[in-house]
Amino acid sequence: MQLIEDLQWRYATKRYINKPISEEEVSVILEIIRLTATSLGLQPFEIYDIRSTEVRAKLRDAAYNQPQLTEASHVFVFAVWTEVTEEMVDSYLNFIATTREKDVSTLAGFRKSIMGFVSSKNTEEIIKWSSNQAYIALGKAMVAAAQMRIDSTPMEGFNRDVVDDILDLRSKNLHASVILTVGYRDAENDPLATVQKVRKPIHQIHRII
Repeated sequence: MQLIEDLQWRYATKRYINKPISEEEVSVILEIIRLTATSLGLQPFEIYDIRSTEVRAKLRDAAYNQPQLTEASHVFVFAVWTEVTEEMVDSYLNFIATTREKDVSTLAGFRKSIMGFVSSKNTEEIIKWSSNQAYIALGKAMVAAAQMRIDSTPMEGFNRDVVDDILDLRSKNLHASVILTVGYRDAENDPLATVQKVRKPIHQIHRII
């Protein structure tokens, strides 16, 4: 199966060459992220596409000098919601009603369910929930990139508070959750480019009950 081959091909790239991916390919990755399923359909995150060399240098410092942040073609920061207000929920429900050409009053039960869910959570829990949704999108973006033979690196090793400051996320009620770099591998300088992929055999992770 081609998808299996694509996933065998990809790895967490450590070094990139200075070669940009096309805007069309960027659009495909972003569209895959946009179409990702999320809890309640709320899509509780935003994607910061970091193209400024100055900002990327600051992010590299915040990520313990990991070179991907300045070498990769593109750097995407997944910034997740830190709160869900009634206004945000109502805006979402109005969007549903407009898109599906129905009266928003028919969504009253759905509104009650959403508010019951989010109101039961504190800020830390909202961030965790939002981050879970961002990670679903992250995984799909990595698969999409692999299918286009574009390398990618999911990155958790960075100081989130510093990244929040760099991107002024707190003022927008957002929090840096995870970073995805994409581009083309530097096979000559990346020690992982040619080594065997290491994954547990299926019998160690698959259980039938």
